[in-house]
Amino acid sequence: MTKKFSADRPLTEAEEADVQRMIASDPDNPEITDEQAKGRMNFAEAMKRGRGRPKLDNARQAVTLRLDPETIARFQATGEDWRSRMVEVLDKAQV
Repeated sequence: MTKKFSADRPLTEAEEADVQRMIASDPDNPEITDEQAKGRMNFAEAMKRGRGRPKLDNARQAVTLRLDPETIARFQATGEDWRSRMVEVLDKAQV
């Protein structure tokens, strides 16, 4: 099996033109623009931003609460977002 391009020798002008034509014709991996290149950062700069989500000013706290199984079942029956609905009910109660 013959290789079309080889790292053992420099590319000819025709081979370089073929490579550039293949790069240009790839719709899934376009070359970056000058504007995109200006906004690039190296790995160390990217990691300075921190990991994960940004911290919220009023983040919720995790708590352990013991409830009757019937109460939990009623909220779970309302659908997937039952915990948020439970928070809404507690907020409305203003206890």
